[in-house]
Amino acid sequence: MMTRSAAPGREASGAAAGLDPVAIANRLRPVVVHLNRHLRRELHALGVGGSQVSLLASIHDKPGIGVGELAANEGTSAPSVCNHIDRLEASGLVTRTRADDDKRRVGLTCTADGARVLRAVRSRRTAWLAARLRDLPEDQLRAIDAAMAGLSALVERSAG
Repeated sequence: MMTRSAAPGREASGAAAGLDPVAIANRLRPVVVHLNRHLRRELHALGVGGSQVSLLASIHDKPGIGVGELAANEGTSAPSVCNHIDRLEASGLVTRTRADDDKRRVGLTCTADGARVLRAVRSRRTAWLAARLRDLPEDQLRAIDAAMAGLSALVERSAG
C-alpha cells in the first residue's frame, strides 16, 4: 500500500497513517445497513415509513419549506416528494399553505400530530439503541462513544 505524506501544517489522514479506508468501509457498511434496518422496524408500529419520517423531520426543522427545496435537500425528485406529502397530509401530519406573495409557492408545515409522531419515532429509536448499548461491555461502549465524532463527520461531509 502506498502512503502519502501530509501537507505541511496538516495532520496526516487515516490513509497516510496506514489505515485502509476501503477495508474499514467494508466492515462498517453492513453494520450501518443492519442498524438502519432495525431502526426502520421501529417505525412500523407508528404507521409511517422511513422516507416519510425524513421528510416530516425536515419540514418540522424548517417550517414553510417548499417542495422543490425539500426535494433538493432529500436528494430526490419533486414528484416523489409530492407523493409522500400527499400521504402525510392525508394522515394529518403536514399542512400545505399557499404563500401570500406568490400563489404558485406552497409552504409545508408540520402539524401537532406530525410533531407527536416525530417525538414517538425518536423515542422508540432511542429506546431500541439504548437497550442494546446497555448490554455491551464498557470497553465497547467507550469505543462507540469515541467513534461518534468521526461518524458525525462522515454525515456532515456527505451533506455538504
